[in-house]
Amino acid sequence: MRHRVQRRQHGVTLIELMVAIVIGLVVTLAATSLLIFGESSKRTTAATNDMGQTGAYAAYVLDRAVRTAGSGFTQSWTLAGAFGCLLNATLPSTPNLPRSSAFPAPFATAFLGGASGSANLRVAPVLIGKSQSDAGSDVLVVMGGTAASGDVPRLILSSGKSTSILRLDSTVGLAEGDLGLVSASGTTDCLLEQVHSSTAFADSAGNDALPLGSTYYTASGSSTSLSTLAASGSAYFTPLGNVNAGNTQFQMFGVGSNNTLYSYDLLMANGTDASQAVADGVSEMHALYGLDTNSDGVLDTWMDPGATGYDIATMMTTPATARQVVAIRIALVLRSANPERANDNGELPSPASLTLFSDLATSLQQTISFSTSEQHFRHRIVESTIPIRNVLLLPTS
Repeated sequence: MRHRVQRRQHGVTLIELMVAIVIGLVVTLAATSLLIFGESSKRTTAATNDMGQTGAYAAYVLDRAVRTAGSGFTQSWTLAGAFGCLLNATLPSTPNLPRSSAFPAPFATAFLGGASGSANLRVAPVLIGKSQSDAGSDVLVVMGGTAASGDVPRLILSSGKSTSILRLDSTVGLAEGDLGLVSASGTTDCLLEQVHSSTAFADSAGNDALPLGSTYYTASGSSTSLSTLAASGSAYFTPLGNVNAGNTQFQMFGVGSNNTLYSYDLLMANGTDASQAVADGVSEMHALYGLDTNSDGVLDTWMDPGATGYDIATMMTTPATARQVVAIRIALVLRSANPERANDNGELPSPASLTLFSDLATSLQQTISFSTSEQHFRHRIVESTIPIRNVLLLPTS
């Protein structure tokens, strides 16, 4: 009986075992391939989405800044000599403007020549420093305030009872904490000032006095004092905005070596002399000037900021040329966060080069080349054309 039971027991033959193993390996290979393909597609989709979000946000930040460039002081470009004047300001922390040291990274090495040129920053709605970021991209300088006071410069009649009081032709609309630019046509310096009084401006019976003081009070510029400007009879106080409202924007934008777009507040409103990260995944930024060369209020041509007569040093000191800039075209080169392998055909995720401003003349196009290691990252171009509305609103003659 025991022998009969043993004969009824069956096992798996070697051939059956090998067939089962082969089937299992095929199923495992198929599942693994599907998993790898799904994960690769997921990374690609995530990288594409991240670049899309980064590009949209970075473009929004730059668009908002450039569109409002010149707000507050464009009407003073000839009347008060605001365009091209040397910006002097006492800031919440050192160094003041003009600076005696280089700006923080990514504006430290090449922007305006580093520490040797940092004292030369002048007022203009928009300036482009060609290849002047630490990573070799362009630097965008945007200056503007608010139009709450109607962009109306106020003539300075004289000083008040002290050197920190200006007597204006009108103080209507000015209040505690307001910032303004004191300048005069033909004078190199312009001084950033802050209104500082919570009481009525009652230095005289006519109530035409404007008391200055607090954080941004600037008594003297590089070559001209506030009292000298006030006594000239040709100086103006141009309202820019209010300290508490944070609507005065004197900023720089540039790309660092870590593929991050940074901004720097020239007025150091937060009290720190440091750049702030705006968006990561931005490997390069380049820009062009859009010019109205015949004063008809229409953009005529695009100009490379590296062309003769349009470099940042010349633009800062040539108000008539700065006045021609009515738009900016910006190109951002975005890069994914993680590297990827080549596909089955040996193709890398990124091409060897990309062309910026491809719809413009060949002389304006820029080719961005990528090394083999960089081609393992995905790249995308985001371009936008931004009008400078405050310059467009100026009279054409």
